Amino acid sequence: MIVLGEKQKLTVVQRVDFGVYLADGMQEHPEEKVLLPGRQVPEDTREGDGLTVFIYRDSKDRLIATVNEPFLEKGQTAVLEVVDTGRIGAFLDWGLEKDLLLPFREQTMPVQKGDKCLVALYEDKSHRLCATMKVYHYLSTQSPYQTGDTVKGRVYELSKNFGVFVAVDDRYSALIPKSEAQGGYQVNEVLDLRVTRVKEDGKLNVSARKKVRLQLEEDAQKIYSVMEQSGGMLPLDDRSEPAQIKARLGLSKAAFKRAVGHLMKEGKILQEPGRIMIRGIQKEER
Repeated sequence: MIVLGEKQKLTVVQRVDFGVYLADGMQEHPEEKVLLPGRQVPEDTREGDGLTVFIYRDSKDRLIATVNEPFLEKGQTAVLEVVDTGRIGAFLDWGLEKDLLLPFREQTMPVQKGDKCLVALYEDKSHRLCATMKVYHYLSTQSPYQTGDTVKGRVYELSKNFGVFVAVDDRYSALIPKSEAQGGYQVNEVLDLRVTRVKEDGKLNVSARKKVRLQLEEDAQKIYSVMEQSGGMLPLDDRSEPAQIKARLGLSKAAFKRAVGHLMKEGKILQEPGRIMIRGIQKEER
């Protein structure tokens, strides 16, 4: 059986002026054959020889074999460069003569010529190979990483409900949970991350936040700087709504409370109902 989108070993069953025809050598009387163009046929190739080839479709939508290796096979992921755009989508360089289509409906953000994006290779309903930026179901859950490891991950989808979906090493499934997803993120952004949990199904929870002590000091400095820019006072306290804190500081409520506690312990700020203030501002300025 000849399989679209995969490398496989086929047998030369017929030579012609413009190449050789290949078929599944396991079948005694194979009916399905595919052409390997003459310019790609290795020298001294004879009928009965086995050749490892990749199967895709040519510009006329016919099955064709190639000895060239694509950057990914069906079901795999890779970062590919956009070489052109058109009325039906973008076209990606995947190492073969015919560029790979990334349909508009499979883009999680608009892409332009020169962009590089993480995609998976799939077979559409018309039995053509296409790319998709919706890679969630194509990522591996068998990563070698453990809790506490430092990794690199590429953002591929943003979710208001769950957080930021990330592909670690462009191949492993990971998530920055909503509670940890502080600050702005962009699709295709590459981040330095820390593994915070390996779930039972093998998927990773990761955090872009630094280790606790360093992050605490960074958050405290951020709050103090915003207070200085706001006349020494912010209308926030530990009873403020998480959305208010997030909108003003880009921090979770838990991170805000830890940082405020740290600043109070250092004697830098005071907290009153409904507000925090830099220590030492005059009573009449409050």
